[in-house]
Amino acid sequence: MQTVTAIGLLAIVLAFAVARPARLPEAAMAVPAAVVAVLIGLVSWSDAWSELSALGPTVGFLAAILVLSHLSDAEGVFTYLGGVAARVSRASPQRLLGVVFVLAATVTAALSLDATIVLLTPVVFATAAKLGVRARPHVYACTHLANSASLLLPVSNLTNLLAFAASGLTFVGFARLMALPWLVVIAVEYLVFRRFFASDLGTPARPRAVERVAAPRFALIVLALTLAGFAGAASIGIHPAWVATAGALVLATPRVIRRWRSAGRILLETNPAFCAFVFALGIVVLAVRHHGLDPAIGALVPEHADLLGLLWVAGLAALLANLVNNIPATLVLVPAVAHSPGLILAVLVGVNVGPNLTYVGSLATLLWRQILHAHDARPVLADFLRLGIMTVPACLVAGVTALWATLKISGVS
Repeated sequence: MQTVTAIGLLAIVLAFAVARPARLPEAAMAVPAAVVAVLIGLVSWSDAWSELSALGPTVGFLAAILVLSHLSDAEGVFTYLGGVAARVSRASPQRLLGVVFVLAATVTAALSLDATIVLLTPVVFATAAKLGVRARPHVYACTHLANSASLLLPVSNLTNLLAFAASGLTFVGFARLMALPWLVVIAVEYLVFRRFFASDLGTPARPRAVERVAAPRFALIVLALTLAGFAGAASIGIHPAWVATAGALVLATPRVIRRWRSAGRILLETNPAFCAFVFALGIVVLAVRHHGLDPAIGALVPEHADLLGLLWVAGLAALLANLVNNIPATLVLVPAVAHSPGLILAVLVGVNVGPNLTYVGSLATLLWRQILHAHDARPVLADFLRLGIMTVPACLVAGVTALWATLKISGVS
């Protein structure tokens, strides 16, 4: 009965997060479900507190990077990137796709997938309109790369942060092992996109005049220093959350000095409701793990990070991400493979690439759907599924093979 109850609570939380009735935040159901899990004894008070403490730095980073991304947008970084994309592409749909791939992969890696979804996607819409090209290939690239291009750094995705501490790797060590899989996955995505969207990319452009946008140098310098700080601080034991907070404070200070009332609005950009959702989801997933899931998952994962083992774990992670979303999948799988850094990284390949198969694979994809609806560009489910079928299996195999080769060369297992 406890197992059924725990699974039922998780199912309700995830269904609510997907449907979001009356546009209520995900936390509106997740927090009560977590409280119920503790009150009826599915999770002890001490275990719940331990889970919250373990998630604290990760959620702190999430809040800080959301503020940093918002302030970067307010400083004109994303408008500037849109102008760069327009100039470099020279009204060529094919060239614009390549530029969007570079921008989306870079933004995702440096500022996390949420920045790509929330901030870059509207800019890509505007850029495509200015150039008179069909927006579909380019905005679909935003959602795919928000997921699959988040492999590179621990700070690129909440899933990476959840797994980073368990991996035992340094910030630079993580990036070194994931660099080749990151590049290979992006390359596979690009090749498939060129074929899948051949008709859209072959339509002649009808460009309008594009004004040159001045580079927001202060914001770009702060972002570059913040990214460098992630690598440097991790090597001396400072959590990335503190670095992201410092970067956000540097960008926020001039605004607050000019208008002190803006401090409240900036704090709201931490998205307290979503942070509460992550905390609550951790407790609900812990209830499922404690009541039957841990032994079942433990029996499925391999002991060694050979090629077959890596492929199996990545495939299992991708499947689980599409069944229960990638954040719960990460929370469930990482403890089961904590004995092997290689297997942990394979889990990340699965939970970051796999969500491109269905809408429910990641919350970022669900948010992307909302943005497209707001732009009167409702995505077609059949197209999304066909594109996912063409990209996800190929990216999983290519990414895991690249990871296996990197692990062999680096001597990591």
